[in-house]
Amino acid sequence: MPPLVKICGLKTIEEVDAAIRHGATHIGLNHYEPSPRYVDLKTAAELRKRAGAANVKVALLLVNAPQQLTGDALGMVRPDIIQFHGSETPEWLGVVKRLTPAEVWKAVGLKDAETLVRMQKYHGVADRILFDAPAAAMPGGTGTRFDWSLLKNHRHSIDWGIAGGLTPENVAEAIAATGAPLVDVSSGVESAPGVKDVDKIAAFLKAAGR
Repeated sequence: MPPLVKICGLKTIEEVDAAIRHGATHIGLNHYEPSPRYVDLKTAAELRKRAGAANVKVALLLVNAPQQLTGDALGMVRPDIIQFHGSETPEWLGVVKRLTPAEVWKAVGLKDAETLVRMQKYHGVADRILFDAPAAAMPGGTGTRFDWSLLKNHRHSIDWGIAGGLTPENVAEAIAATGAPLVDVSSGVESAPGVKDVDKIAAFLKAAGR
């Protein structure tokens, strides 16, 4: 079975349609204002409906969002997945998990083998761990990859996936190296920061086996 594929940081109907048309299983909508992929909640709700009509799951990405914003986002967008991409604690994920039917994902910057031990604190509260490159100035979407060999033969106790520096050219290698059940791409299918390239989306999904 090919892995699930999430195309993240989509901003327009055209981008969502391209991801759906070429076989994405998930899309990601970024509600983090400093990001060039930011969408407001009204736009996110519209894009969510478009993807939902095609049975493509929608993740809403938040970074250290306050309680009020998190509640507003969940209420307006009604995503299938809420993806936390900051320094959110297991306790906070547990609160959100109790209040929403959405899956709760946590992005974790994979720096070294010790990270794999530390992330066990999310067991029981995160439905999926998304291994990404260690955070730089911007959490996610930096085009930086981590050392895939860290995941070789690791026994996962939480559903997981990989992100960070994936492109149409290296995603097949990443899947082979890690056995990832889900791959997530953002900047790797762009022509400029925040501008998705339809041909790159198609190429990425083909290379990932969709």
